[in-house]
Amino acid sequence: MERVVQFTGPRQVEVVPAEPVPLPPGHLRVRTRYSGISAGTELTAYRGTNPYLTRTWDAGARLFRDGGPGIAYPVAGWGYSEVGEVVEVSPELKGAPGMPEPGDLVWGIWGHRSEGLVPAERMAGHRLPDGLSPLAGAFARVGAIAYNAVLAGDLHLGEDVAVFGQGVIGLLTTRLAQLSGARVTAVDALDARLAVAVRYGASHTLNARTEAVAERIREATAGQGADVAIEISGAYPALHEALRSVTVGGRVVASGFYQGDGAGLRLGDEFHHNRVQLVSSQIGGVPPQLAGRWSVERLQRTFLRLVADGLVDVASLVSHVVPAADAAEAYVLLDERPADALQVVLEF
Repeated sequence: MERVVQFTGPRQVEVVPAEPVPLPPGHLRVRTRYSGISAGTELTAYRGTNPYLTRTWDAGARLFRDGGPGIAYPVAGWGYSEVGEVVEVSPELKGAPGMPEPGDLVWGIWGHRSEGLVPAERMAGHRLPDGLSPLAGAFARVGAIAYNAVLAGDLHLGEDVAVFGQGVIGLLTTRLAQLSGARVTAVDALDARLAVAVRYGASHTLNARTEAVAERIREATAGQGADVAIEISGAYPALHEALRSVTVGGRVVASGFYQGDGAGLRLGDEFHHNRVQLVSSQIGGVPPQLAGRWSVERLQRTFLRLVADGLVDVASLVSHVVPAADAAEAYVLLDERPADALQVVLEF
């Protein structure tokens, strides 16, 4: 019997059985080993704050519509950072170029479930690179989110960059920004995460609860402010402080998943007077100016190559590997004790 993790209501998690189904044409059957939990997007569904729970996304108009939810509880199989072993390939796909074969370890997206039936076009080229541990493959998507934010920042060698939020994606953003040649100031409210940020390449750290962040950044940049700030926490006050921290005409990349009304965000202040560029980064696509060369697929593959080459450490970010049967405890940990966890991974 297969197993699926689902939310049955706000802060209610169950692991339920699911009947195996025949493999459809054009698909691969993958037996899950690890599935990483997103401490951002997933927790919005867990907490009941995700906009899809109250409104409907009109994909054609690119607008949210009032009048009814786009999804409803139970919400089953969320998750976008999976690693598993191919156990079956649809017969017509065998031998296709780049197609994984039974026994191959692959990375991709099929949710928190013990078995995924994944369309072949989403799995071509998704074999885990040689020498990479299966756990590392669970970082393909979160690494791509960080990479996308760095590309949206249009960083240049020697520039000053502030990264707001030093959870898993923020720490990866700090490392990728440093690899891009930036001098990085890491900002977070937890000293333990700031200590990790130093290992990931931050030149300076600031505690958002105890320090005047924008003032300290300006002092460290001869009064100018950072060239770029990347806000990855999804907190409106952090986005506002990022806007306060950049130079005149500087750029702020909003890469967090912001919930509800923008309490604490005052766009008539520094944003207006310093003519700050505010751009959105979201993993549904790449920065428009790079769309001819980059894609989400390239972001993921390139990030895993950086990990395989030893340029980005993901292993030390795994704070907890939790049996899938105990998924409810994993969400309580991330929701109630975020200081005690970084990347939490479900093991199937």
